[in-house]
Amino acid sequence: MVFRGNRGKTQFMLVKQKEEGDWEIPKVTVRKGESSVRAVIRMMGEQAGMTVRVLEEASRSTGNAVINGKSVSQKFYYYLMISKAGGLDAIGFHDFQWLEYGKVVKKVVLKKEKDVFRSAREVLKEWEKTHKNQQI
Repeated sequence: MVFRGNRGKTQFMLVKQKEEGDWEIPKVTVRKGESSVRAVIRMMGEQAGMTVRVLEEASRSTGNAVINGKSVSQKFYYYLMISKAGGLDAIGFHDFQWLEYGKVVKKVVLKKEKDVFRSAREVLKEWEKTHKNQQI
């Protein structure tokens, strides 16, 4: 998940993949031979027109997806990323919003994603404590 500072407030990016879709964390499929970190950096550049820096892994989980009628086990890695530049026109998504944490957990429908945001908020707080004298 991507965050940015805006007027002293931390905001997270939510996206809609399609018009009638729910608000969610941006997701990407890792290509063969690509690391998960490289995949999220690529996706944010291609779909969100944004340069990001991965700070920490925020959460991970497993689940199943139905692909071509078959149930396929998948691993999900969630990274905390800071927006460095861009992100004003997310062309690869139907819609996007930058929201503060309280509004994010109200807009996100899936419990798993609410939990990921809670975890990310804690990771960010801890990261800020240990890196407060460093430039992001």
